[in-house]
Amino acid sequence: MSQEITFNELPQAVAALIEKVDELKELVLSNKEERSQVVEDKWFDLDHLIEYLPEHPAKSTVYGWVCDNLIPYSKTGKRLRFQKSKIDAWLLEYEHKTDAQIQEDALNFTLAQKGGLR
Repeated sequence: MSQEITFNELPQAVAALIEKVDELKELVLSNKEERSQVVEDKWFDLDHLIEYLPEHPAKSTVYGWVCDNLIPYSKTGKRLRFQKSKIDAWLLEYEHKTDAQIQEDALNFTLAQKGGLR
């Protein structure tokens, strides 16, 4: 959009440009701050995982989950390690749904089947 600016409008146009540049500068700086505040993903050992989990399960329970590959883990030698972001995703995956969510999922499943509801 090319717009002709008269000499009399020049101060207003420059002021508008300065305002836009300041807004852009604030956006860039806030984006830079957000990226610098990104926290590295934590790693838990078995004891820290147990403290982190809501139910604080027994070690034998966690070992059972590991043996059955029910929980995401990494193993270095004999040491088990658990990545916080993967544990958080795992916890959300097994979150209990409300009755309304179950009904909605069932309806969506039925509609997605060949032919849907008739």
